[in-house]
Amino acid sequence: MAEPIVDAPGVNQYGRAMSVTPSLTARSTIADRFVPRSLAADAALIVGGAVLTALLAQVSIPMWPVWITGQTLAVLLVGATLGAVRGAISMGLYLVAGLIGVPVFTNWGSGFDTVTTPQFGYIIGFIASAALMGFFAQRGWDRSPLKAVAAFVLADAIIYPFGLAFLLLTLSRLGANPDFATVLRLGLVPFFVGDGIKIVIAAAALPLAWRLRR
Repeated sequence: MAEPIVDAPGVNQYGRAMSVTPSLTARSTIADRFVPRSLAADAALIVGGAVLTALLAQVSIPMWPVWITGQTLAVLLVGATLGAVRGAISMGLYLVAGLIGVPVFTNWGSGFDTVTTPQFGYIIGFIASAALMGFFAQRGWDRSPLKAVAAFVLADAIIYPFGLAFLLLTLSRLGANPDFATVLRLGLVPFFVGDGIKIVIAAAALPLAWRLRR
């Protein structure tokens, strides 16, 4: 009778080789169900996420000081479909592309002068939002409608500390000297309805996509 073998990685207690597979199921995202993982695929998805964000940035309602746009929907979807790391990199690429002159921001804007505009803080927040949404998605929160709604609400909310802080600095630099209530009225309240619609769309789309790939 074979002596049990213990403490040997990759084998069972009788010395037979076992399949050692990283725990990818819990960490995988919906994109991994459609596109096999590879360096080229990851690069394409990251660029695709930035392009989607640029396109939805043009779906906009002009307002002062910050426009209402479709960017948030893109950010949430990119984070959910790509995961934390790829989602954050995609939003970082979007940010850098706009700063170096690629017309990806709202109204086809670009350039380093964007840093002085009230909306720039929100764009910075997109990176954190995609990372947080990806974190939740890699733990399966995007596979059921209720958890998806919770994840999207939290990922959407994390944009606003960046956006509101930058808005306060920008308006103060312009001499407006707004109080906190004014900053909330200008930089948060106008987005409630639009963000709610985007969250509902995203929370419906992701669980449906998972069901189609089962």
